Amino acid sequence: MDHVQIFDTTLRDGEQSPGISLNATEKLEIAHQLARLNVDIIEAGFPIASPGDFEAVQAIAREVEGPIIAGLARANPADVDRAWEAVKDAARPRIHTFVSTSDIHIEHQLQATREDVKGLARASVAQAKALCDDVEFSPMDATRADREFTAEVIQIALDEGATTINVPDTVGYAMPIEYAGFLADLYAMVPELRNAVLSVHCHDDLGLAVANSFAGVQAGARQVECAINGIGERAGNASLEEIVMLLKVRSEEHGFDTQIETKEIAKTSRLVSRLTGYAVQPNKAIVGRNAFAHESGIHQDGVLKERTTYEIMDATTVGLDSNELVLGKHSGRHALRQALEDLGFEIDGQALNQAFKRFKEIADKKKHVTAMDLEALVTDELREAVGTYTLEWFDVEASTRRPPHATVGVRDPEGRERQGSFTGDGPVDAIFRAINVATGVDAQLREFRVDAVTGGQDALGEVSVVVELDGQPAAGQGVATDILEAAGIAYARALGSAVRKAQVAARADEDAALAPTP
Repeated sequence: MDHVQIFDTTLRDGEQSPGISLNATEKLEIAHQLARLNVDIIEAGFPIASPGDFEAVQAIAREVEGPIIAGLARANPADVDRAWEAVKDAARPRIHTFVSTSDIHIEHQLQATREDVKGLARASVAQAKALCDDVEFSPMDATRADREFTAEVIQIALDEGATTINVPDTVGYAMPIEYAGFLADLYAMVPELRNAVLSVHCHDDLGLAVANSFAGVQAGARQVECAINGIGERAGNASLEEIVMLLKVRSEEHGFDTQIETKEIAKTSRLVSRLTGYAVQPNKAIVGRNAFAHESGIHQDGVLKERTTYEIMDATTVGLDSNELVLGKHSGRHALRQALEDLGFEIDGQALNQAFKRFKEIADKKKHVTAMDLEALVTDELREAVGTYTLEWFDVEASTRRPPHATVGVRDPEGRERQGSFTGDGPVDAIFRAINVATGVDAQLREFRVDAVTGGQDALGEVSVVVELDGQPAAGQGVATDILEAAGIAYARALGSAVRKAQVAARADEDAALAPTP
């Protein structure tokens, strides 16, 4: 088998999706799960983007074992130094630097020349190589660039010591046969490229990210850059679960494979969905709710007789198992800890006490608490970050004869409880407006979504909201058996995140605005 390395960019490109704002605790939890998934490389973030991003990358580098930990840097000295400071404590650090090679980017975004780009590439790779043995270089927007010029820049990067060359389809413009041909041309024009690892990074603007990535592997690439659930800029990145299962299920035909622990895929997908607030569409390949469901009578009959009549892979291969753990209100602390350890959550002490308290509260309202409920509860607890707003309590009066009215108590970042009351179009709207009054923050609601964690009348409800404050979007999620409670928790968290982002944006120097990334 030809081994294909999986480079996960969920925490970097994925977090650049509008409305996603992960705190350091959430990023670290995702990184630990990516390590359990056994990805080869974790692109932990863009260290120069903000102090918070730097701290998160640094924490991941220090605490997450197994994968290479990479930090992204534009082709300038400050970025490269900052990336190295963030990843240098990793057992296997990598600096990933980039600069555009397309004329449209060079002229309009960089406002530079091709000679300038060559100089930037040479200097940034040389600087990175002096700091770190493992250096990746990307010619951004390569698929819309002149091939000869891109080849010339890649040669410069190789001359300066780059060990991985990534060829991004930054705006999702390429077609599979075209992309494969481009890579073949690069091999012909830059013979030394065969001594490095060739990588592909494809966006999904035309729905071809996975197809282009696979075409790249067939053309010689041995690293695929992708993200859990395909999240990322605009239409997103190549979906990790799709490219991995394509390589696994059809390995006898194409001869490629990965080292991914596929039984961790479903759990990783659910974790990322919950922490980012980005739902997985029901018909999403591999991890969607309907990926292994059968509605048609003909299909159901076939699967009952022989699963392979309509399924090309076993659901258990990606971590979906019908023999799911179930706990009840009489389950003890030891049973809960064992169940959490089975799910990959190792908690003890006060954290276990808090989880047990939350578990008992939910168990009193539900007949059975499933593994998916536990995942939702634990990841919900992780969202309780320092410096945010917390919904303490709420009262709602609602009827068809008068507008709903809500009163709430909200704990502010300084630990003080504030109260607010307001009337809204519905009970959820009234709670949101009351939270605005309590906090003194008038954010605008942009998205609101309710999902059931599991089935049944006593299912946990998971609410995701996106708010906007001073042009800064921020997401929040909440989990409870009461949808109104979950909505209030989610909105308060989103508000806290929006306030932090607006404060950071207000302090930022406009001249230091970050360029788009590959």
